[in-house]
Amino acid sequence: MAKRENEEKKFEELMAELEIIVKDLEEGNTDLDETIKKYTEAMKIVKVCNDKLENATEAVNKILNENGELTDFEVNPE
Repeated sequence: MAKRENEEKKFEELMAELEIIVKDLEEGNTDLDETIKKYTEAMKIVKVCNDKLENATEAVNKILNENGELTDFEVNPE
């Protein structure tokens, strides 16, 4: 699976794929070459998921100000 394909998938789809890979690896029914292939694919998925989470966090931490511009959200302690 190409990285580009992974980037176009939804976060939830990627997590479902990752769960399947982890289950396969935990069962231990694959040879070394297949295990390395599955592990490598899992790490690619983890990277894309991490990027998606970072982007979502950045988006959530922005607010629209009165001028219609996005600014960082800051909590002012009272």
